[in-house]
Amino acid sequence: MTIAELIILLIVAGICGSIARALAGGSRGGCLVSIALGFIGALLGSKIAIMLGLPEIFSISFGGSDYPIVWSIIGASIFVAILGLLTGRSRR
Repeated sequence: MTIAELIILLIVAGICGSIARALAGGSRGGCLVSIALGFIGALLGSKIAIMLGLPEIFSISFGGSDYPIVWSIIGASIFVAILGLLTGRSRR
């Protein structure tokens, strides 16, 4: 994987994490948190899809490996929602 592919992968993970935070209502953190959520969401969403036998809906290839966009957003949204329940965030 080249540096350019890594930068593109980080940008895609950040966008997926940002979309998930917007869907689930998470507001804490910045760009690095969104990137981390994108990667956590990709892992969590892919595991859920494999366990339920669901197909990979949309993915992008980087350096010979696939990054599941839809499952990343779904997995990160679930992760943000669970964190929100555990931390007891205040509603305004």
